[in-house]
Amino acid sequence: MASSAVNAFDPDHTTLTVSPAELREMRDELQRFLMGYRFGLREIETKIAILREEFLLLHDYNPIEHVTSRVKSPDSLVEKVQRKGVEADFDSIRRAITDIAGVRITCSFTADAYRLFDLLTAQDDVHLVETKDYIAQPKANGYKSLHAIVSVPVYLSTGRLDVPVEVQFRTIAMDFWASLEHKIYYKYDAQIPSELSESLRDAAHSAAELDARMERLHREIRGGGIGPVHSV
Repeated sequence: MASSAVNAFDPDHTTLTVSPAELREMRDELQRFLMGYRFGLREIETKIAILREEFLLLHDYNPIEHVTSRVKSPDSLVEKVQRKGVEADFDSIRRAITDIAGVRITCSFTADAYRLFDLLTAQDDVHLVETKDYIAQPKANGYKSLHAIVSVPVYLSTGRLDVPVEVQFRTIAMDFWASLEHKIYYKYDAQIPSELSESLRDAAHSAAELDARMERLHREIRGGGIGPVHSV
């Protein structure tokens, strides 16, 4: 991923022009680069686990259905660097690509998504970099989710490293719809037929209605719930 890695191919013969020692060095550089993102991801996962456990203890209610996380693979990172035209050095990549580490929090209800966003970003060592509220303003295809880029400090032997992590908050219905849309998107190589796109938008609308109905039932059962729904 360093410039030496990108330039390691002979443009005329598309063969490697680096020695095994240089390849090992490039591999080690990439591993060190991604290591910081793994540690940043671990910090966010720990914070989420603490909120989950405390919420269950205080409110006898768990707002989180499940949590998934990932650090981009080297191949995926290289593809995005090339697609976005980012300079092939680690400093440029760190500035330009903010979703190398990502966490997805699937919640029971829309109110939970906003509540967890508030609780996470209110912490002193979590810096909110960017928010995209696709729940309040869905994408044209019907996609809904609350996206946040946060930065958390990681303390290494060499000092402090501020690591960006993308955190997505969504409901079960939003997650089911997004998973299906993702499969269809790649099945049709991003060229989804118009009638299928319309069906997906209708399904997104139905999912939103189901979310709202289930949340109303939940609040009735709990006698008004534990807080209002609001957008970022």
